[in-house]
Amino acid sequence: MADRKKLVLVGNGMAGVRAIEHLIKLAPDAYSITIFGAEPYPNYNRIMLSSVLAGGTDMKDIIINDWDWYADNHIQLHAGHTVTKIDTKRKKVFSQQGIEADYDVLIMATGSNPFMLPLPGANKEGVIGFRDIRDTEIMQETSQKYKKAAVIGGGLLGLEAARGLLNLGMDVHVVHINGILMNRELDEPAARMLQRELEAQGMKFLLSKQSASITGRRRVKALQFADGSEVEADLIVMAVGIRPSIELAKASGIEVGRGIIVDDFMRTNIPDVYAVGECAEHRGIAYGLVAPLYEQGAVLAKLLAGVETEGYQGSVTSTKLKVSGVDVFSAGQFNEGPGTRALRIQDDVAGTYKKIVIKNGKLVGAVLFGDTSDGAELFSIMKKGESIEGKEKELLLGFSPAAGGGASSAADRLAAMPDDEIVCGCNGVSKGAIADTVQNKGCNTMASLKGCTKASASCGGCKPQVEGLLKLYAGDAAGVLVKEGICGCTEHSRDEIVAAIKEMRLMTVKEVMNVLGWKNEGGCTKCRPSLNYYLGMLWPGEYEDQKESRFTNERYHANIQKDGTYSVVPRVYGGVTTPADLIKIATVAEKYDVPMVKFTGGQRLDLLGVKKEDLPKIWEELDMPSGHAYGKTLRTVKTCVGNTFCRFGTQDSIAMGIRMEKTYERMTAPAKVKLAVSGCPRNCAEATIKDLGIVAIDGAWELHVGGNGGIHVRATELLCTVKTEDEVMEWSSAYLQYYRENATWNERTAQWIERVGLDHVKKALEKREDRLALVERLEKTLSYTSDPWKEIVENKELRKNFEQLSTPQPVQG
Repeated sequence: MADRKKLVLVGNGMAGVRAIEHLIKLAPDAYSITIFGAEPYPNYNRIMLSSVLAGGTDMKDIIINDWDWYADNHIQLHAGHTVTKIDTKRKKVFSQQGIEADYDVLIMATGSNPFMLPLPGANKEGVIGFRDIRDTEIMQETSQKYKKAAVIGGGLLGLEAARGLLNLGMDVHVVHINGILMNRELDEPAARMLQRELEAQGMKFLLSKQSASITGRRRVKALQFADGSEVEADLIVMAVGIRPSIELAKASGIEVGRGIIVDDFMRTNIPDVYAVGECAEHRGIAYGLVAPLYEQGAVLAKLLAGVETEGYQGSVTSTKLKVSGVDVFSAGQFNEGPGTRALRIQDDVAGTYKKIVIKNGKLVGAVLFGDTSDGAELFSIMKKGESIEGKEKELLLGFSPAAGGGASSAADRLAAMPDDEIVCGCNGVSKGAIADTVQNKGCNTMASLKGCTKASASCGGCKPQVEGLLKLYAGDAAGVLVKEGICGCTEHSRDEIVAAIKEMRLMTVKEVMNVLGWKNEGGCTKCRPSLNYYLGMLWPGEYEDQKESRFTNERYHANIQKDGTYSVVPRVYGGVTTPADLIKIATVAEKYDVPMVKFTGGQRLDLLGVKKEDLPKIWEELDMPSGHAYGKTLRTVKTCVGNTFCRFGTQDSIAMGIRMEKTYERMTAPAKVKLAVSGCPRNCAEATIKDLGIVAIDGAWELHVGGNGGIHVRATELLCTVKTEDEVMEWSSAYLQYYRENATWNERTAQWIERVGLDHVKKALEKREDRLALVERLEKTLSYTSDPWKEIVENKELRKNFEQLSTPQPVQG
């Protein structure tokens, strides 16, 4: 490590980290790498923020490189650190939090900032941009209190923000200064079709409106326009564009224009200082699309690795997007101008539109709406500048000039596509790169192909083409090879792996990987935890848990927060506590200066903001079991007061809840599990949106399964109705164990029930001997468990893991 050059990357975004990924592959031992990121997160896909806002994606699903990736590649990440000063003479960078780092090579990847209109009142509460995770969180929080939103900007970002706010239940107006939506990407007919589609979804539009001021006292109340009209709004989202973030570079003596000025090799005017991404200006252009930024990163990585490269020549861009579920594509000069001819076809019934623009016999522009399958081919023809005379109508109607006329199948069109054609615009992956990866690198499944190239790993819009190319290059075995394994390290599915572990009595993670031929010798952060769970589930008495294969939260038995502190949630059975326990919690919170004590959604007390080194001392003084609020385990059993106090209660829900929580409190599972017991059909404990919910009725208990109260709300389905508490426990244990043994790692019960069907589960549990066998296996597993907090408190060696000098980084999981 001593002879490695020191490389510092300022910016933990997509472009900069992609350059680092390339560099590590080309020269894995050349640099000691340090990354500063202003946000307290690992590298994530900013393109997918709108999906998180809309509720279609979890935050963990948009992480590109998780915390373990940095550790595995020996990268020092300072997350949540804003670099405030660069000394280019002494070659040092300084963060706002006081961290200094020396460099031999410095890469500026500071990205861009949302452009905020300088309107009177723009500083009021409730006025935000839409650029990062925090903006997304603010919108989600606001939707819980307020209902009226205005989005300024009718481009892609504004429409995605509006779609997300609609999904959150807000009344949304989109304000746009132009007379048509997405005027930079669409012509008027396509824009009008898009507007009609979005209006049908509930979106409202105020077009040709110039925003003038924002009214309200402390918080925004309305957006006023230059024509004197206004629209009421509790939240205003500005999505009117971005500006390269150049302030740090400018203050450091690095030459800037609109962006940080770079040459074809991404070099700035300062020796050993480079820039990539949205902050860089190359030949007068600052790009905002991800594909050109990845091209820049690939050039820089080759340069730093000493690999010959021609340099970055600039990018010809096209736009292929999915706007609120509608596919659109545009490229080149798509509006008619002097000397151009246009051919168009519009089908209002099917909701499709296609236009091509021709100049001097060549294709110079195109717009597609509703069906964008021809986009890649049109863009390729446009870039080549070849003549299309005599073939215009074939091109318009979806005929392939390359095929010599006649309608071409999807496979024919993929075969005719040139190797340099970009298939995955989000990640800049060409057809040739996919071919090379499949044919020469053994990546012959969608999972491994995605892992090797990142094709289809972002928005997913190119997945049909990627799958088609995989089939094209995988040959006769394509039908088998397209199958995705549990991760890119293997082609084996969950069921195949579990069956092999059982049949061959494989006993360690390493053994499974070796025997089943893992492509990546050490596995990855997706397969290691899953193998660790499957082995523990199958061999509870023999398998020794592999702590290093667990997420940080589970390794430290506490939920890590975005500022690097932890939360402590002690076990409170059924939500019922005592004055003595409350006094202990309050005393500990005061003694260790815990910043916040909060009731959780599961009726528990959460001590938030605890330092890592204080965790064992707090656990010791609390002298309470772990609430397992951090792992893929039973979290809580929520209860109402039942017939103990409530005049409507029909059964003792408190006692039932406590019995269940004490029975399952240390049960691991493929994903977290939440239970509830309601004492009557009024369902105050919300049992019908839990993984397992028990609802009391007159003289009996109903067992409900497969619910979820998160982003994707799912009501439970009735599994069975039983008479006694013992029957409740028998059926509950059998159901939970069957889930433990058959669900895929990280699959919640709601997803599992949807996949396998309730009838399948009912059939598996209908015979009492089968239920009792499942109960026995669960009881055997639970007999080997112990309280982790107590174990650490009493073991000096384990306590040493909590003695630290530096702040840990949070982990998504």
